[in-house]
Amino acid sequence: MKHVLNPSASHAAAWKARAFAALRGNSSLSVRLARYNEAMQRARALEAQEVRHESA
Repeated sequence: MKHVLNPSASHAAAWKARAFAALRGNSSLSVRLARYNEAMQRARALEAQEVRHESA
């Protein structure tokens, strides 16, 4: 049986990368922080979904 990476794990990593990129953007601090928080919220949701799938 082949082990396949969980797509939600790679999506979560992509959202984390997007969050950190938002911090380095060329926008105001409030806009960068809002974008970071949005992306991290999505990453955390995907990670939580992954944990629920593993325990089921």
